[in-house]
Amino acid sequence: VIQAVFFGICVLTDLSSLLTRGSGNQEQERQLKKLISLRDWMLAVLAFPVGVFVVAVFWIIYAYDREMIYPKLLDNFIPGWLNHGMHTTVLPFILIEMRTSHHQYPSRSSGLTAICTFSVGYILWVCWVHHVTGMWVYPFLEHIGPGARIIFFGSTTILMNFLYLLGEVLNNYIWDTQKKPPSWQDMKMKFMYLGPSS
Repeated sequence: VIQAVFFGICVLTDLSSLLTRGSGNQEQERQLKKLISLRDWMLAVLAFPVGVFVVAVFWIIYAYDREMIYPKLLDNFIPGWLNHGMHTTVLPFILIEMRTSHHQYPSRSSGLTAICTFSVGYILWVCWVHHVTGMWVYPFLEHIGPGARIIFFGSTTILMNFLYLLGEVLNNYIWDTQKKPPSWQDMKMKFMYLGPSS
């Protein structure tokens, strides 16, 4: 759901950008900036860290024992392509988005606070579903004791923070260290500095 909402916002941002280009309407430009800020925040806080987390953790547990995370019974209801749509394609698409569009990350403290809030909220939701239904949303949680669950939930929150920082570093690497082609003014200044003898 996070990925669908995020990429929907990306499409909406691109369409809005095309429609408002050169219009000179300040209100439209202000709304577009808000949309871009929302897109950037969603990538930083939710789409990248949650997307990478889901792909990594799902396939690691699946490789260890698929019955612990995605029982074979589900193959009767969820086709393989849909499973890959939820648990595989998220990663390449989020990396393509990060590479093709510059994203402004929020301040580190507010970003980490937001990802921690999301992580704790999701963990509480998983525990609440178990409390109400008596079943764990993820079957592997049935196979570990209460202490191991606490360690697992704490570890996942730490991992989500790490993935947030990884996304920030990757975004900065892609966009801050790329060399821009020199402008006409740069070339002119260089030529004047070197002089005709060079």
